[in-house]
Amino acid sequence: MKERIKELLEEMLPLLDLESDFLYSELDSLGVTTILMTLSEEFGIELDAKDATPKNLRTLDSIVQMVEGKLKTAPSPSLPRGGGSND
Repeated sequence: MKERIKELLEEMLPLLDLESDFLYSELDSLGVTTILMTLSEEFGIELDAKDATPKNLRTLDSIVQMVEGKLKTAPSPSLPRGGGSND
């Protein structure tokens, strides 16, 4: 998962130093929004402004932990009701 997140962020934010211990301080609001939207779409999780904290975005490892935590607490996709045709 870490490698996939790194690839995504390198693609979306090529100037960001993902090896930094202070990623959050290098991000502007557009960078934060880009990270949250990209990870939300890629992993099917809900990330919003309350997730954009220095703790969650400090390092690549902390971003991975945030995503893993969201995946653990995300509700399972529900199956469509009815499932079949009523012809």
